[in-house]
Amino acid sequence: MGLTLHEKRQRPTLAILTVKDSDRVFRGNLNNFVDLIRTGEQHGVDVYVATTKDLKLSGADMYGYRYHSGSKRWIRELVPAPQVVYNRIPYRKMEMRPEVQQTLQTCKRSTSVELFNPSFFNKWTLFSWLSSAPESKPYIPETVQLNGVSDLSQLIQKHPVLYLKPVKGKAGKGIMRVDRPAGRPDKAYRLSRQEDKKMVHSFHLTADDIWREWNRQRIGQDYIVQQGIDLARHNDRAYDLRALIQKNSKGNWSVSGIGARVAGKASITTHVPRGGSIGEPQMLLTHAFGAKEAKNMLKKVRTTAITLAKQIEKSSGAQLGEMSMDIGVDSKGHIWFFEANSKPMKFDEPTIRRKSLDRIIEYSLYLIHNRKRR
Repeated sequence: MGLTLHEKRQRPTLAILTVKDSDRVFRGNLNNFVDLIRTGEQHGVDVYVATTKDLKLSGADMYGYRYHSGSKRWIRELVPAPQVVYNRIPYRKMEMRPEVQQTLQTCKRSTSVELFNPSFFNKWTLFSWLSSAPESKPYIPETVQLNGVSDLSQLIQKHPVLYLKPVKGKAGKGIMRVDRPAGRPDKAYRLSRQEDKKMVHSFHLTADDIWREWNRQRIGQDYIVQQGIDLARHNDRAYDLRALIQKNSKGNWSVSGIGARVAGKASITTHVPRGGSIGEPQMLLTHAFGAKEAKNMLKKVRTTAITLAKQIEKSSGAQLGEMSMDIGVDSKGHIWFFEANSKPMKFDEPTIRRKSLDRIIEYSLYLIHNRKRR
């Protein structure tokens, strides 16, 4: 027999926040939500899904969705008001809706709930935060906002490879690369972009030509332009590391795990949806640098990831509980920061996946037991 509402009120409560959907109950990765609810059960935490329409912070109860494993259905029912709100609104567009922003602001101001990860990151904002802080600056590739052709030509003179990235991009979508093709003196530059898993190249004589082609392809998005890094390779394929950094049961940043993503055969990024594959960090780094150096390097990647996470949280002025990070190691062994995501996707590595679920619940319990008096 299930617990009564009164009995559930005695337990710590965590609401996974998302938005309503016209095609199905609500948006987001529903399997991820089920995993979190089950992990909550193991820790004695009452976890349910709440939409921005249903979330109420005044009163003892509100409506939320519980998963009924017998019928494999989500049922909207009365639930105790949450003590912690975990933002899993899946898309920027949805998060920017005025009514959604209003809900998030209400949570931020509230003294009755703790909200963590209140918004997506913007690539340009991240790079400007990290390149202006002495602790994080050494790990940041040269990056400028792409506002005019002069931004492009200025960096083209300095670096053999450039990456053009949408500031609100996700999973490698919209990324383009500029390089100088070998054996093509008639064409100074090559602009490469990915359409699904296929590469499309165009050749240009001047920065102005690249600018015009980029403008045609960018579909109204704002971009940054960034120094390309000569990444370490395995079987002639570049790879980077994907770290998951989360707050633990003591409220401190900790690395939950590090995976590796290897670029597809002709791909310009390592993202799996763009043809990349999963690799084993220790093996890849050992192949490039030897076993002892690989071990030291992974240790350094962990401390670097925590330094960067602390700096991002400090600069954002928001309460963060987790982020995933793309970190590159170049052919000389230097560590570079490429990206951070405040709404990490599921890690495919089982040990990292398990730890990630436990940490979300443990950090929620930490917030409940150490409630800040605002």
